[in-house]
Amino acid sequence: MIPELETALAAPPYSLRQAEREDLLLAGLNRLTLHHRAHCAPYQRMLDGAWQGSTAATRLDELPYLPVSLFKTQRLQSVPDEAIRITMTSSGTSGQAVSRIAVDAETSLIQQKALANSLMHVLGRKRLPMLVIDTDAVFKDPATISARGAGVLGLMRYGHKHAFALDPSLRPDFDTVRAFLAEHGKTPFFMFGFTFMVWINFYEQFKDAGLDLSNGILIHSGGWKKMIERSVDNAVFRQALGQAFGLTRIHNFYGMVEQIGSIFLEGPDGLLYPPNFADVIIRDPETWLPCEPGQPGVIQVLSLLPHSYPGHSLLTEDMGVIRSIDAGHDGWMGKGIEVLGRVARAELRGCSDVLAAAA
Repeated sequence: MIPELETALAAPPYSLRQAEREDLLLAGLNRLTLHHRAHCAPYQRMLDGAWQGSTAATRLDELPYLPVSLFKTQRLQSVPDEAIRITMTSSGTSGQAVSRIAVDAETSLIQQKALANSLMHVLGRKRLPMLVIDTDAVFKDPATISARGAGVLGLMRYGHKHAFALDPSLRPDFDTVRAFLAEHGKTPFFMFGFTFMVWINFYEQFKDAGLDLSNGILIHSGGWKKMIERSVDNAVFRQALGQAFGLTRIHNFYGMVEQIGSIFLEGPDGLLYPPNFADVIIRDPETWLPCEPGQPGVIQVLSLLPHSYPGHSLLTEDMGVIRSIDAGHDGWMGKGIEVLGRVARAELRGCSDVLAAAA
């Protein structure tokens, strides 16, 4: 583990002010750029071809970045094949290319520690009984795990006495849920599910079942496009779960398989905050220059976690905007962002083509 990551994890979660965070990240991310340049030949060629060999940024917005879509077409890893512990894949519809992320034992351990650090901020230090809004069939293939399966399996480490709210056909398992609540519902318990499944497979199926989830702490993410198609935004989502179940401790998060372990959790102001070991830059989709707070653009994510593959500085396919910096609500520091939706594909396609050609 690089020293900058150790420092970030030693601080209270989500506590580093922006200036302190940037100094810490700049040193660590420059270190990772050098590491991946030395151990990943395609990444070295991209640095030489598209970034003039740049390896020492003086500001975070100067760091070389890769479009996330490159992981769908390029084999990008900084460890030998025999060191790979697991290959994680992104979500994708039938026939669609998926990202493939090579994770070795060291990176896997780092991801677990980092995720625990973030979740501790809302779950506390003790593992809680956990109700998973999914089926256990989602992670049955240990060799190649989808983003959904990796998300479920990864979050399960931070709960215990797991129960699954859905059967293998994604139908509601009323008996299991009622038994879980009978045993654990009087004290705090952990709930996790992907947003669209929490709504479609849980809320819409269980809303009239008379469940008391007032002691639950729900962490959820993903599928907002499907939600918007149903005219359900974050405010509607929170209100509905509160009315149906008494569930009020709800935290959305933003994350991706290309940076597993780095989650931007929803703070008390409804904005998403990067953890101490990560940050975000918003870039103008025409000039690719950094945007000022309040100006929408393409989200670039930075993380000290990826050691087995060059995923420490990535241009996503999402639009976002910085709404606050160091607002300090209940101790949440750094940039508070809002994710606005997907970017027009053509804009990122050109960027990816340039870097793919360099590789």
